[in-house]
Order: sequence, then C-alpha cells, then structure tokens
Amino acid sequence: MLDHRIHIPTDARDGAPLFVLLHGRGSDMDDLMALQPHLPAEAIVVTPRAPFPGAPWGYGPGWAWYRFLGGDRPEPESFSAAQRALREFLAALADLLPVAPGPLVLGGFSQGGTMSLAHALLAPGRVPMVLNFSGFLANHPELVVSPESVRGCGIFWGHGIQDTSIPFALAEQGREVLRQAGADLDARDYPIGHWIAPEELRDMLAWVEPRLAGQGS
Repeated sequence: MLDHRIHIPTDARDGAPLFVLLHGRGSDMDDLMALQPHLPAEAIVVTPRAPFPGAPWGYGPGWAWYRFLGGDRPEPESFSAAQRALREFLAALADLLPVAPGPLVLGGFSQGGTMSLAHALLAPGRVPMVLNFSGFLANHPELVVSPESVRGCGIFWGHGIQDTSIPFALAEQGREVLRQAGADLDARDYPIGHWIAPEELRDMLAWVEPRLAGQGS
C-alpha cells in the first residue's frame, strides 16, 4: 500500500466523487493536496506517495514514480512497478473510505500526469476521467494507444507552451496520438512553464464538473 493523504468532507456521502492525484518527480504526497480547496466541496481527495526515493536518481529529497530516460521514455522496469503499485492502491482504496466512492478522477502533475494517463490506457473502462497537468504520453512497451484503450475515458490535458522540463512538443505529439485513436480529449495550452496555472484549474473544473454530474455524483 502506497503511503498517502486523504481528505474526506465532513458531510461525505455515498457516491462522492473520488479524486486521486499523483505528485511530480522529486515531490511528495502533500504537494497536490494543495489543490483540494479548488475541487468540488463534496469530493474525496487522495494523494498517494510515489514508491521510489528520488535521491538515488538525482531527483532530490522527494519521491518518484519512475526513472526518466529522456524524451517520452520512462525506464520500463520502474514504470511497470509503479503502475502495479498504483493499480493495487486503487483496488484497496475503497476499504479505507467511510463511504462508497462515486466516479474516479485520476490525475497528476508532470510524472503524476504521465502515470495517470498511462494507467487509464492500460485499464480501459476503469478510469472515466483523467487529468494530465504537464505530463506526456509514455513510450513504454506495454502501452498501446488504440480505439479500445481510449474508449470510455475523458482526458483533460493542460500544458505550458513555455515548459522546458516536459517540452510542449511532447504534448503536441502525445495529443495527436490520442486524437488518431479517437480519444475524448480536451487539450488546453497556457503561456507558462512547468507548473499549474490558476486559469488551468478553472478550465479543468469547467470540464470535470458536468462529467461528474452526468455520472450521478
């Protein structure tokens, strides 16, 4: 079980939307909990910690989801291990909550966005909504983008056009692959670097709230 933080509203009810947010490289489980006040008030928010210490790979004192090889390439072994850990975490999560959760929104920033997008594509039909903030579409031997893998999953992909950590060209490349497969993709660009802009959060909420309402949350 991955270490994690959980925010549960005081009036939480069965069917509450469940946001699982994955931090970026070199960060920790407290990072994206800062987004909780900006999310729907009824939402349960969970922020797991990545399984690998970042220091051995030169990523500082925080944690990492995988070793990065450059471009759009995660190291296959650590990436697969993190995906297994995330899958097991999500499967066990309902037992940790005091109510039965509703629709899952899986998302993250940078490495967390890359992981979230890949996880949805590797488990077609299990993740109805993905938030990819400044991540990329991973080039990994297990990850195949097809009409079957994108079916039933809405994807919000925000990216800074001045991003030097994960260049905007990678966003354009990954988005085109998803479009060719027929993905339900909302791509948004911002005049920023490698971070999440306030207007990006507003756009994400405008995208996710009608979908939550449509799924009976």
